[in-house]
Amino acid sequence: MLDRREFLTVTGLGGAALLFGITNPLNASTMEKEEKTMSYTAKDYSKLIGMEGFSETLLKNHFTLYQGYVTNTNKVLDALGLMVKEGKTATPEFAELKRRLGWEFNGMRLHEYYFENLGGKDGIKKEGKLAKKMAEDFGDCAIWEKDFKGVGAMRGIGWAVLYQDSTNGRLINFWINEHDVSHPAGCNPIIIMDVFEHAFMLDYGLKRADYIEAFFKNIDWSAAEARLK
Repeated sequence: MLDRREFLTVTGLGGAALLFGITNPLNASTMEKEEKTMSYTAKDYSKLIGMEGFSETLLKNHFTLYQGYVTNTNKVLDALGLMVKEGKTATPEFAELKRRLGWEFNGMRLHEYYFENLGGKDGIKKEGKLAKKMAEDFGDCAIWEKDFKGVGAMRGIGWAVLYQDSTNGRLINFWINEHDVSHPAGCNPIIIMDVFEHAFMLDYGLKRADYIEAFFKNIDWSAAEARLK
């Protein structure tokens, strides 16, 4: 199941222009004038296929959704660059695309963090720096896990993210409602869990708690620890 903006990510920005009732800045004539540069390229996460608790169909659908964010990030950046050159920064089209950039870019980047902290088979290293930091900030790893799972189980669609405050190093679990909303300024993401419906409903229906358990069985703790500052 996709929400309105996820649908537009898959179907393209022409749908967004239609929805907002504005002239499509990515029409054929515009794109002919534009020298398109692919700033971002979708990464290959096919190595995750075969993970316990994640069907191949679910993962392939998720990869396709992620690829849509990469494509649309490039399209938005290219279109905005062209509009600046043409002096169209005061137009509604420019404003809508500028607002949309955060959604597309964060949708791309959060999925990359998510996929890259999956695929592990071993538990957290009890003597590692991440476990020690969790113990320092939460009491122990078990308390952190309880808190993080609680965030992931909250009603609504979004992301559960373990962030590290770059000013003092503190670890805090945050709920991120939509890709471009609620991120703590200046903080570093350590562990990302996607709890939008597309991440689990195909395999688990409404049993989000079962998906969260499957996620924890597959965390790549070494990847998460490498993000710690």
